[in-house]
Amino acid sequence: MNVPAQLKRRTEDYQRSDAAHHIHGFVDQKALNAEGPRVMVRGEGLYLWDNEGKRYLDGMSGLWCTQLGYGRRDLTAAAAAQMDQLAYYNMFFHTTHPAVIELSELLFSLLPAHYSHVIYTNSGSEANEVLIRTVRRYWQVVGQPQKKIMIGRWNGYHGSTLAASALGGMKFMHEMGGMIPDVAHIDEPYWYAHGGELTPAEFGRRCALQLEEKILELGAENVAGFIAEPFQGAGGMIFPPDSYWPEIQRICRQYDVLLCADEVIGGFGRTGEWFAHQHFGFEPDTLSIAKGLTSGYLPMGGLVLSKRIAEALVEQGGVFAHGLTYSGHPVAAAVALANLKALRDEGIVRQVKDDTGPYLQTILREVFGNHPMVGEIQGAGLLGALQFVEDKATRKRFEHENDLAWQCRTFGFEEGVIIRSTLGRMIMAPALVATRAELDELVDKTRIAVDRTARIAGKL
Repeated sequence: MNVPAQLKRRTEDYQRSDAAHHIHGFVDQKALNAEGPRVMVRGEGLYLWDNEGKRYLDGMSGLWCTQLGYGRRDLTAAAAAQMDQLAYYNMFFHTTHPAVIELSELLFSLLPAHYSHVIYTNSGSEANEVLIRTVRRYWQVVGQPQKKIMIGRWNGYHGSTLAASALGGMKFMHEMGGMIPDVAHIDEPYWYAHGGELTPAEFGRRCALQLEEKILELGAENVAGFIAEPFQGAGGMIFPPDSYWPEIQRICRQYDVLLCADEVIGGFGRTGEWFAHQHFGFEPDTLSIAKGLTSGYLPMGGLVLSKRIAEALVEQGGVFAHGLTYSGHPVAAAVALANLKALRDEGIVRQVKDDTGPYLQTILREVFGNHPMVGEIQGAGLLGALQFVEDKATRKRFEHENDLAWQCRTFGFEEGVIIRSTLGRMIMAPALVATRAELDELVDKTRIAVDRTARIAGKL
């Protein structure tokens, strides 16, 4: 007999079954099985509760996605209503449906005017898979089929599928899954780690000029596009110097290379602008979106195209041999529509820009600006990154910075706050509905975790 889902099971029972059936992402599964994962059972606002009843402030919005927090009844009501009316249909067979049309109408009312079309997917990884084929198809249509090469950045992240991980620059992922042809990489604009004696402005320009050098090396006639996150997310919440993006855009325009922004993390209000490229002041040709599109309530992503690309594909391209079973799924579209309406109508993005975002940036710098463990603080809107450092004067990082950051993350869980460690950086991205009081709690509990880590490292 099936046990009703509402009957609580012992945590150890869940953990045994989890170990028997799951391989988790980016973790040593054998070690996780020995430790046992936390079993999360409920969410409300910025908070999660595990199966033991312990409460956590989710300082990472799940995986940078729950913009509206947990337990939004308007989103669940939108899903239920759409399920009752039309639970599923596809966008094949010359058909469409109202939910996806209304979603796109709203989406393009929020986007800058030079975008016009979107190809919906189920995730950011899929959006970047679709990007490769779409960009290459565009160049075929306009008579330059030799333009196939995509250039990405080392330590960039664009998803976990084979092609998306190839676009990304995480070498350990390449070693596990291989590469695909016609993908190249340039260095990341991580001044604190790699800037040496250069000023941030000098370093930003030097990193950008690597793109020009790579294009000339490969031949501009062969390069289809450059893809990058406006700020690096999974790579450590790294913000490039201000000099970086203007130079990148100049180079892409000069050599007729498409500029492709991965907005999967940065999109939908995270920086205080609707999209992170607006915060940095550049104009991409494509946008990869997901995560905040539905506040994570249902899987949905997409590839947004500029009018230049879309008009060529529509007017000259004929049949585009591409499609996904769940592209524009009605229920996901209904939830995304409700989510975007809430972000717009409740003034949440404006609040991040004018109030809570500046407040978080201020208190991070007040609390950690002189901390002996923290060498740099980066962020904008409701994003923050703390760079661990052994010697502030020389920017020398800890040799075992990964272990220290992971320990800090673990201390965070013990203190009841979820923050993320990446390399030697502690990162946070709370839901966009966070109040000042909740941001105070986030920073205070993070401070305790960082202090505990500093004692281990001999810095306190």
